[in-house]
Amino acid sequence: MMPSNNIFKKRRREFMRRMKEGAALLLSAPVAMRNNDVEHEYRQDSNFFYLTGFEEPDAACLLLPQGKNEKFVLFVRPRNLQEEVWGGHRAGVEGAIKRFGADKAHPISELPKRLEEYLGGAKAFYFQLGARPDMDKMITEKLGQLRANSRAGFSAPSDLRDPAAILHEMRLIKSREEIAALRAACDASAKAHEMAMRATRPGMSEYEIDAVLRYFFRKSGSPRMGYPTIVASGSNATTLHYNANNRKMKPGELLLIDAGTEIDYMTADITRTFPVNGKFSKEQKEIYSLVLEAQAAAIRRVKPGVTFQSVHEIAVQKIADGLKKLGVLKGPIKKLIEKKNYVRFYMHRTSHWLGMDVHDCGAYYTAGKSRKLEPGMVLTVEPGLYFREEEKSYPAKFCGIGIRIEDDVLVTKKGYEILSHKAPKAMDELEAIVGKGVRLNIPQ
Repeated sequence: MMPSNNIFKKRRREFMRRMKEGAALLLSAPVAMRNNDVEHEYRQDSNFFYLTGFEEPDAACLLLPQGKNEKFVLFVRPRNLQEEVWGGHRAGVEGAIKRFGADKAHPISELPKRLEEYLGGAKAFYFQLGARPDMDKMITEKLGQLRANSRAGFSAPSDLRDPAAILHEMRLIKSREEIAALRAACDASAKAHEMAMRATRPGMSEYEIDAVLRYFFRKSGSPRMGYPTIVASGSNATTLHYNANNRKMKPGELLLIDAGTEIDYMTADITRTFPVNGKFSKEQKEIYSLVLEAQAAAIRRVKPGVTFQSVHEIAVQKIADGLKKLGVLKGPIKKLIEKKNYVRFYMHRTSHWLGMDVHDCGAYYTAGKSRKLEPGMVLTVEPGLYFREEEKSYPAKFCGIGIRIEDDVLVTKKGYEILSHKAPKAMDELEAIVGKGVRLNIPQ
């Protein structure tokens, strides 16, 4: 169920309250061509959808805090029955007002000339240069024309600001409705992960498991994945963003799945690693236990008032200590961490913000210091260890092992809530379900 118009209206009101004055222009995501005359699947720009709920391309949103009767103006594609036969129904100018609550709406072709009308008297203009290079030239030329008319008494904006500075802070703290959507996305994603585990057997190809995930994502009612799915078996799991998903899985290997689906424009981000044949080897257990312990310690760190950086530091401490005990690293723990010797095996951060985008917006540092966590923030906690074949400075028994365990964590008033808790991750639980159901009769 998509958010109601009241939610978008509330967001616009808060955004304009923070603006205080001026005018803000936001643009829809452009249509991207896949090849020749075929388009990529369309997904609206997150900031644009956040304030409007409007999912069509070729649109613009103008917000005017000081406007008397026209504070929310939409520019959209007009209705065109001939084009709608091919591309589907459009809201049109009338629908922009009736269905999406715009105070006024115009055809998108009128945006350049209407800007002069609406920007008169505005001291500041909020527009994100660089996000839409195809529109930057028109906007800067129009501002130049408006400023050139100042000798005739026309007041043009003299201050250009980035609306992301306000929007990203708003989006960082999730509302009750957004948290509900994230829970739904995490539940659907956790179910898909479990079904993928049950379907996995040696001899299958990674893309078959990819297909299982996609099936259960769509079955949950999700319109799309939150990001390209990673289904990485064997040494493929040591490549962080591997997504070819085309290798046959062998007995004795691990399978790393990083996959999350999107519901109501909020996405989950879950990673699980498990044995293809349903049984961890001794070496795999040693590394998995270490990563799981590091994740548990990092999650326990999450609560209001602690810094974002400290969550990573806890994970690093556990990883470095564990690697020393396994004989992978040698020397005093303090020096191993200071010199970042662990980075050869744990080269990414432990967390990132999560929300409408898988790597969601919001500053990680404020005033030069790591930001403190607040209720309503959602972050991933995802330590990992990767023993690449090219890296020879470790015991050979760990060669090719790649393990990441990732959960989505909500900061609550008193601590945390693991939104993705339904995705199995305990070793005995994984061994009990891998390959135990969801048989696929796919011709080989």
